[in-house]
Amino acid sequence: MTFLSGSALAQTKIATVDLRKLFDGYWKTRQAQADIKEQQTQFDKDDKSMKDAFQKASDEYQQLVAGANDQAISTDERARRQQAAADKLKQLQESKAQIGSYENAVNARLHDQLQRTSDKVLADIQEHISAAAKAGGYAIILNTAGDGISIGSANISVPSPVIYSISEIDLTAEVLKQLNAGSPIDTTAPAMTTPAPSLLDTNSP
Repeated sequence: MTFLSGSALAQTKIATVDLRKLFDGYWKTRQAQADIKEQQTQFDKDDKSMKDAFQKASDEYQQLVAGANDQAISTDERARRQQAAADKLKQLQESKAQIGSYENAVNARLHDQLQRTSDKVLADIQEHISAAAKAGGYAIILNTAGDGISIGSANISVPSPVIYSISEIDLTAEVLKQLNAGSPIDTTAPAMTTPAPSLLDTNSP
């Protein structure tokens, strides 16, 4: 701020918003939460149905195994029951894999939907913050929320407390100019697009 003149500093208007409250209170966020909850409820219902069927088949398999070990029946009958148990076991293994694939697919879909929805909501809020800042003549808007924002398992990181600022008060160019004052190299040349060789590379000549 020492680079700003006294008059510029006096004219700088700063405001704050709580991004968490904006995000949680926005109707699009609540609508998204309701939609996700409805999908999650249906998923839980389908998942339980699949697992109940799996448990039933597992009980049948145990009965087949017990019947295949019954010494009171003929060898041919034991062999038939053993084959039936083997077939049931294969069915169980396939069902277990199907349940796992279903759960992974649904969880991935819901998480992706949450993330995309969160990004859209945040972009919408950012647009309204910028409009409000311009209308009120504010140069900087600071976020006072102490943590990130999320819908369900989808998290959005907000690393900077500054969520709006006008270019006129950006001191990056001014500070960089002073940092590079008296530089022994040409700092106006384009930055390197490929990494420079490491100074720690012992194989370098």
